[in-house]
Amino acid sequence: MDVKEFARNYESVCRAADNVDVNLYDEFGVKRGLRDKNGKGVLTGVTNISKIVSSKIVDGREVPCDGQLWYRGYNVIEMVQDFGFKRFGFEEVSYLLLFGDLPTEKQLKTFKETLGSLRTLPTNFTRDVIMKAPSHDIMNSMTKSVLTLQAYDDNISDLSIPNVLEQCMRLISEFPMLAVYGYCAYNHYERDESMYIHFPDPSISTAENILRLLRPDKKYSELEAQVLDAALVLHAEHGGGNNSTFTTRVVSSAGSDTYSVIAAALSSLKGPKHGGANIKVMQMMDDIRAHVPDQNDDAKLRDYLAKIVDKQAFDRAGLIYGMGHAIYSISDPRARVFRKFVEKLATEKHLEEEFELYEKIERMAPEIIAEKRKIYKGVSANVDFYSGFVYNMLGIPTELYTPIFAIARIVGWSAHRIEELINVDKIIRPAYRSIMEERTYTSYESRNAVTSD
Repeated sequence: MDVKEFARNYESVCRAADNVDVNLYDEFGVKRGLRDKNGKGVLTGVTNISKIVSSKIVDGREVPCDGQLWYRGYNVIEMVQDFGFKRFGFEEVSYLLLFGDLPTEKQLKTFKETLGSLRTLPTNFTRDVIMKAPSHDIMNSMTKSVLTLQAYDDNISDLSIPNVLEQCMRLISEFPMLAVYGYCAYNHYERDESMYIHFPDPSISTAENILRLLRPDKKYSELEAQVLDAALVLHAEHGGGNNSTFTTRVVSSAGSDTYSVIAAALSSLKGPKHGGANIKVMQMMDDIRAHVPDQNDDAKLRDYLAKIVDKQAFDRAGLIYGMGHAIYSISDPRARVFRKFVEKLATEKHLEEEFELYEKIERMAPEIIAEKRKIYKGVSANVDFYSGFVYNMLGIPTELYTPIFAIARIVGWSAHRIEELINVDKIIRPAYRSIMEERTYTSYESRNAVTSD
């Protein structure tokens, strides 16, 4: 039997064997997704890298508050506002996350120079690994490249902190090339577009290099690079509990090598419920514009958003993408501070009306969701609501949206990997409550015996 036919025939068998009554989660006190109905995660570890605040204690009880995000004790909003349109901050934040404190001018210069010197790939790697097997899924291309890079490392299994730090810094520097070259290969071989491979400039920032590598003429404006830099800063880290960082912790706890750990994190990030959410936002916005051509008609816009929530429109999943977050309720601090960068870029690109549409949906969506859904906490725009719009304005293809997230988040993954190796000596192993019924085993012959008359 053909394997596709076999799989179709056995789908119902799998569903019957693996179906779990959702009521059992409440009966056994199991928190689905390792978090309660209010979005609060099960405590699984201790970290000094970052902190997420979504509630505060008032009169002895916990109440929601505007979200806060802290990197190594510093408020991210304050840092981004300080960087804002004056200097590039991603490398500074990378140093902070990796080493625990803000760098001096000399330390930052040395760190940047070291990262710049690592912006290179092994001889013929681009040709032999990236170009010869292009993939439309750039996250898979990056994962393959990361796993292949281990073949060029003589100390792959050395878990000493200096060696792991070196491996992480190399990958941080190489990620923009792995992403953009992977896209260029796909665009050439699958779409028959012109091929161009630019070398990175070791003297400029990560954000500038991404735009330099991606654009045929290597040109970009200062504002474009500043806005992309802000996006990288805001995506660099988000606690130990997010799916890809927790994956980093889990695989690190097993004693695995850096390349396997980062490949696992990439695999986790690529899902539409995690790093791929901004793509869904862009697809949803295209659908909204197609069905509500007059964006000044607030009534029709509200009606169509209601249809999306009622699973009557768009992908019929009932979700207004970019709205809501597993932790934040009143507001996502990343979205709050990023909005100013988005607005300024939209003005430069003469896309003010498009930005106004985003603002309208951001205002309307929480009201509509609250009317139609039983929600346990507030709903607000998250950073993914705006990031896809920014990438679109920068001319970044959708295939690179999640890889851009990875270019930023590998810094957080690296920090958590190092913290895990330094502090924890037990493999991460949570428990699952079994609902299996014990049965009496009978031999193969007995089960298949033919009874004759």
